[in-house]
Amino acid sequence: MSDEWKAAAGADGEGKSWKLLEKTLLAGVQEQRRSRRWGIFFKLLTFIYLFVALALFAPMLDLQKPAGKGKSHTALIEVRGMIADKESASADNIVGSLRAAFEDSKTKGVILRINSPGGSPVQSGYIYDEIRRLRAEYPAIKLYAVITDLGASGAYYIASAADEIYADKASLVGSIGVTAATFGFVGVMEKLGVDRRVYTSGEHKAFLDPFQPQKAEETKFWQGVLETTHRQFIASVKRGRGDRLKDAEHPELFSGLVWSGEQALQLGLIDALGNTSYVAREVIGEKELVDFTVEESPYDRFAKTLGASMAERIALWMGFQGPALR
Repeated sequence: MSDEWKAAAGADGEGKSWKLLEKTLLAGVQEQRRSRRWGIFFKLLTFIYLFVALALFAPMLDLQKPAGKGKSHTALIEVRGMIADKESASADNIVGSLRAAFEDSKTKGVILRINSPGGSPVQSGYIYDEIRRLRAEYPAIKLYAVITDLGASGAYYIASAADEIYADKASLVGSIGVTAATFGFVGVMEKLGVDRRVYTSGEHKAFLDPFQPQKAEETKFWQGVLETTHRQFIASVKRGRGDRLKDAEHPELFSGLVWSGEQALQLGLIDALGNTSYVAREVIGEKELVDFTVEESPYDRFAKTLGASMAERIALWMGFQGPALR
């Protein structure tokens, strides 16, 4: 065989070897991709399974902390953060805790520990009414509100229904007022050249639309709604505090201003300075605390972590909500 034929045969064999090696490498890469895809699929399947299991079994969990056995105690209920539906300080959660605390035969007194800027007048009013109802039904059990850092607006609305209110000298108390905020984007729309088109079946149906100019009569109407809610707030505070308000006609008492605990004591907004331990030990006479606060379920916490309430948050930020006690 000539040298040319040998060279040609060698080149052909080498080419085949490279092609075989290339196919082997490609097959390995494809196998890795398939393995990765299956891995992602099974991880996702496991995640979905755990999420569904949590959704199904979380409601069955006993979310209320058990009461102490065999001895009396002071029932503790936390009011933390915004008072609003679907929040930890919602009326349903707080009212459920209150009922459980009052119905427990070993409860000697109830402390409502508050650290909240306020929130919905509806939710606050619901809790206020339930406190007064339970106090009337269980006259032997006293309820004390203890304000820690902040007890403002709707939170003070709730506190005013208590038998007595305690706070630290530096606590912030009061803010008896109503607010409703939004934004106006009319100028921005004009600069962008965007034409806003709204179709309604009522003359004032879109009166809170931030993309349309305000109308004097609608602004006046909305102000009337806020003032009505404010009057309801003031009436509830006066009914709850009674003669303990040192000067119910103080020009700034119901103006929405917030006071320090020391100032609030002078105004009669609170009864004394003190914390939770002090009230349990010295006022109620039972230092053993049992927490009756209803906690959020794991499912609710998980849903919030995933941003399930993002749309609601955006609506609140944009101002599309009713009056708020702040």
